[in-house]
Amino acid sequence: MDDTIRNLIFQAIDQTISADDFDVLQDAIERREDVRAEYLRAINLCESLGEIATESGGDLHGNLHGDLHGGPPKRNDSPASVLDDASGWTWQRLAIAAAVLVLVSGVAYWFGRSNDAEVPQWVDVNQDLLNEPEEALIAGHATLRSAVDLRWSNDSLAFREGDVLPNGVLQFDEGIAEIDFFCGATLIVEGPAALDVESDWSVRVVKGRLRASVPPAARGFVVKAADSEIIDLGTEFAVEVGADEARVEVIDGEVELRGGRHDGDHLVTGEREWLKGSQSRPDAFKGLSTLSDLQRRREDAQTRQFEQWEIYSRQLRTDDRLIAYYPIAESAIDRFVPNRAATGRELDGILVGPVTRGQGRFGAVSTGLEFDRPGSRVRTRIDGEFNAFTFACWVRIDSLEHRYNSLFMGDGYENGEPHWQLHEDGRLMFSVMVDDTPGSGLGSAEDSRLHRIYYTEPIWDVSKSGKWLHIAAVYDPVARQVNQFVNGEPISSEPITDQFHVQTLRIGTAEIGNWGQPLRNSPWFAVRNLNGAIDELAIFDAALSREEIQSLYEQGKPLGY
Repeated sequence: MDDTIRNLIFQAIDQTISADDFDVLQDAIERREDVRAEYLRAINLCESLGEIATESGGDLHGNLHGDLHGGPPKRNDSPASVLDDASGWTWQRLAIAAAVLVLVSGVAYWFGRSNDAEVPQWVDVNQDLLNEPEEALIAGHATLRSAVDLRWSNDSLAFREGDVLPNGVLQFDEGIAEIDFFCGATLIVEGPAALDVESDWSVRVVKGRLRASVPPAARGFVVKAADSEIIDLGTEFAVEVGADEARVEVIDGEVELRGGRHDGDHLVTGEREWLKGSQSRPDAFKGLSTLSDLQRRREDAQTRQFEQWEIYSRQLRTDDRLIAYYPIAESAIDRFVPNRAATGRELDGILVGPVTRGQGRFGAVSTGLEFDRPGSRVRTRIDGEFNAFTFACWVRIDSLEHRYNSLFMGDGYENGEPHWQLHEDGRLMFSVMVDDTPGSGLGSAEDSRLHRIYYTEPIWDVSKSGKWLHIAAVYDPVARQVNQFVNGEPISSEPITDQFHVQTLRIGTAEIGNWGQPLRNSPWFAVRNLNGAIDELAIFDAALSREEIQSLYEQGKPLGY
């Protein structure tokens, strides 16, 4: 990165940046990873220096403020953005503090090199701050909280419940969507509709009708329609926009209209106004959906979806290729997870430790097993030899806390046994032990054993937290191929080379959602519990085709997928 961009970063923090330079920096932040990283490092540095200044009893603050500044600087009229989130001229002091410390650290470094003396301790602290991991970022202004019978338009991005909504146009042809803006305002939007999400505090209605509920925390939320802005003053109001007309009606509270034919007007409870067109349809808001309407329709739709899945599940369990099948969604509240495959109750799973039953992918009518504490696990024992593996399940990942996060793991990881897990960076990992003889592996450790881990590209990041995914891994010794899928779509396919080919597959004692290695000769165990939930784990003695994996997803997907 050149010094020009670095200087712009500190000018932005210092709030002395010009509007043109701000545009240059904003463009660089959006396009370049190294600029984002440098910006975050600068922000973190200034925050930390602020804490240092505070803990120092105010000397640094006083010196900087009195000797170098002589008073608080004026704010620059920079465009509003994340860069403006810093609080007032405090950033300027902190930026100067950063500059001073960087300067002094450079002098100290030079002094140390020149005099072969120890580098002052605070220089190491400064370096530690720069080496801190980068903070995760997500772009967006709202979330799709819930939806019923939503059908997205062909030329629109499609979102699912829980998705963060970025700025831009959302368009759907039918259904109802509940959208929560980060400021606290909630919209219930009926299709067909098109909205342009502009910010946490603003949305433009291109077409459709909606009900806006704005709590005190979100007062000032703006809905734009036609050439007017509807400014909330603490209220609930309805808006409808068509090709030739637009209108607003206050259900409760007050709004102010800005722009357009009613600029400056205030409307209170029960009042309405046409923003465009004539008063041709006085009953336009009759039957407009309420939040309770949406919830009732959603619960009914979830129940129907669950009942359809139950029919499919009863058919699936007759598949004689199934080794084990755990449809947790229908499980009763007890210590066992029944194996519904024809292989029988000997393969039932037993809940061990603080495993809890939470709400499943079909809402309140179904359950999923939660493994968010280290001792949580479901144990099972599956004896026999198999010709191929297909593992498939629904999983809700809340976070990837550990380096490895278990889905299904054989205890001993002996010859032919599988390990299926998630890496901390979001990649799926599937492997089968080839040779468990200590020293047979390719690693430098004396006890390394021969196996090959088949990774996917990252399939999860924090934006997918709390959402249900259908994942599958297929190990096909005959075709010598390992295929992996997410939501019915292939995401990885790798050949099995001769060195890592395993013809006879086994499972033995194993765990769902954890790996406790109870056969170990030590009280210590790796922490690999999944921080999330698992449902409908199916294990086949066969390599399922792409079409069969797609069918598992389609028949089992929850509402809104």
